[in-house]
Amino acid sequence: MNVAFRNESITDKLFTILNTLMITLLFLSVLYPIIYIVSASFSDSRAVVSGEVWLWPVRPSLEGYSAVFDYKQVWVGLKNSLIYTVVGTAINVAMTVLAAYPLSRKDFYGKNMFMILFMFTTMFTGGLIPNYLLVRELGMLDSIWAIVIPGALTVWNVIIARTYFQMSIPDEMLEAAQLDGCNDFQFVWKIVIRLSGPILAVITLYYAAANWNQYFNAMIYLKSQDLYPLQLVLKDILVKNDIDVAMLSGDPQDAARREALKTLLKYSLIVISTIPLLLFYPFVQKYLVKGVMVGSLKG
Repeated sequence: MNVAFRNESITDKLFTILNTLMITLLFLSVLYPIIYIVSASFSDSRAVVSGEVWLWPVRPSLEGYSAVFDYKQVWVGLKNSLIYTVVGTAINVAMTVLAAYPLSRKDFYGKNMFMILFMFTTMFTGGLIPNYLLVRELGMLDSIWAIVIPGALTVWNVIIARTYFQMSIPDEMLEAAQLDGCNDFQFVWKIVIRLSGPILAVITLYYAAANWNQYFNAMIYLKSQDLYPLQLVLKDILVKNDIDVAMLSGDPQDAARREALKTLLKYSLIVISTIPLLLFYPFVQKYLVKGVMVGSLKG
């Protein structure tokens, strides 16, 4: 047993035990649904429908994933989500840097007023109908721009980026660059961005996760199913049970099995839709805590 634990008072020991039990229960409550979804996605479709799956895969099978890859709308949604995520994240990061760096400069006149305007948008918005009318008048309905432009900037990310620039880019560096004939745009491109890898990785992850998981804007602004992102396809399947059984693999005469595949397809889609972020996360994981702490230290 830990020496520090033995030296604690009875009250402290009781608190530690209860705290550990509470955290363990919360962890299990989050972990079990994940295990169940993964196990169900690798189980036989009839075992899933009959409720035989509890913890481990029952009669392990890849028929769910085979059905996913045979379902045309999934491929369309996956392609659209990748496009929206890459294009949207590039715009997000560029806009964030262009907003955050001037706000970090001490010689930027009126920066406090601009910061107040930014913060105002976090408390008050125009609402759904005005936003829809604006997107329509700009001619962006039913296009990629309706997805990537309305959410091009997040104030929280501007704050943590601005704080990072204030703490990590000294004024003396700017003065030295200006003496060498470097203008503001050159300084941002050649020095600020190259010295801001950690914070750029953090906001890139934040934006990429938001762009990959978002479906609400697509549901409001898109009419053509050929433009639906993967999350909207998944929503239709999970909420409306909207699956064209004619597009699923299997014997056309086996109606019961095809109906079971509809249920199995849901679990397989959930797993597939989370894989890209799980693959991306380890590369920036070490920067996350630093990025969050930067935003909490100042600003």
